Amino acid sequence: MAAAGIENPLLRSGLAVAGANRFGKEDSGKAEDGILTAQEISALDLTGTELVVLSACDTGLGQVHNGEGVFGLRRAFLHAGAKTLLMSLAKVPDKETKELMVEFYTHWLKSGDKVKSLRDAQLAILHKRRKAHGAAHPLFWGMFVAMGDPK
Repeated sequence: MAAAGIENPLLRSGLAVAGANRFGKEDSGKAEDGILTAQEISALDLTGTELVVLSACDTGLGQVHNGEGVFGLRRAFLHAGAKTLLMSLAKVPDKETKELMVEFYTHWLKSGDKVKSLRDAQLAILHKRRKAHGAAHPLFWGMFVAMGDPK
């Protein structure tokens, strides 16, 4: 993991997939630990992948290295060839994230424009929350960003 005292930041970001919480408990002979690291992601060939949606908390964050940029999931997926990423920049509530994702996919399937679809989905949630509650904290609609090819 570390070479000459330098830890690889791509090993500090990852996704836990189904069964990760059972690694080492049921079948210790399994080769996979259920964690897909940013380093493993960057080694994938995702050429032709239109969109990667990372709808969990803090998926757009990473470790900053001066002169190198941000190391994390977004860098790994772009390096692997994904054209566009949709990701969160903070802790996001499950119910409202689901509503935003449904709105996003509805708009994207109609328009084919990922960035515009995210904006339209965010505006729809913003207006719905303002109507229902008189206000709409950005936590419920503004924590997601799109990066990469907008179309």
